[in-house]
Amino acid sequence: MPRWLSRVQIPSSAPCDGAGPPRPAPSRSRREVPVPSQPPASDRPAVARAVADLIRALGLDPRAEPELRETPARVADLYAELLAGLDPAALPELATFPHARGAGDELVIVRDLPFHSLCVHHLVPFFGHAHIAYLPGERIIGISGAARLLDHYARRPQLQERLTAQIADHLERQVAPRGVAVVLEARHLCMEMRGIRKPGLVETRVVRGALAEPRWAAALPARRGGVPAADAER
Repeated sequence: MPRWLSRVQIPSSAPCDGAGPPRPAPSRSRREVPVPSQPPASDRPAVARAVADLIRALGLDPRAEPELRETPARVADLYAELLAGLDPAALPELATFPHARGAGDELVIVRDLPFHSLCVHHLVPFFGHAHIAYLPGERIIGISGAARLLDHYARRPQLQERLTAQIADHLERQVAPRGVAVVLEARHLCMEMRGIRKPGLVETRVVRGALAEPRWAAALPARRGGVPAADAER
């Protein structure tokens, strides 16, 4: 089993590869998840013009520096990719499966998922790893679902606190787990490149439902002494 995925008792209906009894057909449940109102997809020509204006405002001259001539178009393409999560049509369709609850509680944890996003205050990257856990109710998601949610909500200007909550909110809407926990640990270049100019690991966590009970504390990713997000310089 990959180190990034761990289960405490694997549900009998969990999707997996290899021999075994037929699996229940997945349910594609995009319609079950309300799509929040979002702005339209970016206007690449307008972004390119704005970048060209910025280059000139910074005192740079593309005529004197040929390397800058294609920079506006390249930056427009870059931001279209980095901010793809702003497009409502990009909301991932997650397969869900009936959960046949066994004799005991079954905690699903996906660990050490890498992610990157853009700080909403400075539009510079923050990046790190996410740990996503839930205690299934009637349905479960495929094992790639957590990574898809993380990628979708990270591809927009973000606060780390908001990103953490949005992943938990989506899981609650889609599969109504008995408990959910999302932990993000990230480095913020807006803290390392400017202001205090010190490296640090910023941690945010959301723990809801049954997973907030003390008996589950040992099963969740332990705190590693990171800087709480509220204390990080913005």
